[in-house]
Amino acid sequence: MKDHELRVGIIGVGVMGADHAHRIARLVANARLVAVSDPDTTRAQAVAGQYDGVRAISDALDLVADDDVDAVVIASPGSVHEEQVLACLEAGKYTLCEKPLTMDSASSLRLVRAERDRGRPLVQLGFIRRFDPEYAQLKELLSSGRLGRTLLVHNTHRNKDVPDSFRSEMIVRDSLVHEVDVARFVFDEEIEEITVLSPAPSGHSPEGVVDPQVAIFRMAGGGIVTNEVFVRSQVGYEVRCEVVCERGTVIAGRPWGDLYSTTSGDTGGSWGGTVPTDFRARFARAYDLEIQAWADASRRGEVVGPTTWDGYAATAVCEAGLKSLATGAPVPVGLADVAEDTNYA
Repeated sequence: MKDHELRVGIIGVGVMGADHAHRIARLVANARLVAVSDPDTTRAQAVAGQYDGVRAISDALDLVADDDVDAVVIASPGSVHEEQVLACLEAGKYTLCEKPLTMDSASSLRLVRAERDRGRPLVQLGFIRRFDPEYAQLKELLSSGRLGRTLLVHNTHRNKDVPDSFRSEMIVRDSLVHEVDVARFVFDEEIEEITVLSPAPSGHSPEGVVDPQVAIFRMAGGGIVTNEVFVRSQVGYEVRCEVVCERGTVIAGRPWGDLYSTTSGDTGGSWGGTVPTDFRARFARAYDLEIQAWADASRRGEVVGPTTWDGYAATAVCEAGLKSLATGAPVPVGLADVAEDTNYA
């Protein structure tokens, strides 16, 4: 595969899948979009028709099995991910699966074990923050040890608006899941406990929807992570991460787009300007880097970035978060044995 373009098929061409289709067809080197699939066949045909030589395949599993498809991007709803990822594993095809891996921890763990049983990793999870240049710089700075031990993390995640069908549980499962992965990425350890608190809801929230939400993670090493998720902020798409360490702080996601850090003696400033309207504007560069890294790794026969284990762990935390949302009480997070389920020897 190293000597030719990676031939990519995409399952699901809604907002995210269509964005990936454009990226692979127009921006990514050494990769070529060859097929798309979507239950809405009219939409699939419309996306395919935008690019030369791209076929619309009605059945997602037929796309996976197609001999002209080397690798697969899954951007379909999480409810069908298990079947589709399993098909990719059985076909031996490298896969980029958008979050969530699946809708519950049991099915996610089945995929971890199915991949392990096949003897090699094939799946990368679409946790985009890890590929954002600021988050990558933040992680590099923390890993250097210059700021000492990481003590606290504060995450902010705001959307301008979402459809009324976006209920309280989806705020945990589909939005907070990104902060779950950020916490694990920053601390390089698991989340042991989650508490989801319900402030008084915004007047823009539909009846019965808890928005905003505040979630608190307790990390395995004792660190604490606070998370604000507000999906109807009416302002724009704001995503930030502030890490508090023993000898300073570092912030990714400030509006001017540069990593901001302080140490003893440093001073900061202020800024005013516009906020992006949605995630595609905020993370456009990160998506470019993510898809390019995935394509390059797939051509080499490798997986880079978040793994099926990362997808499983995030799903397990969100599953516990849904229990906490219902009660307001802390809920422990139980994970399967790491050594057992990530060993490809």
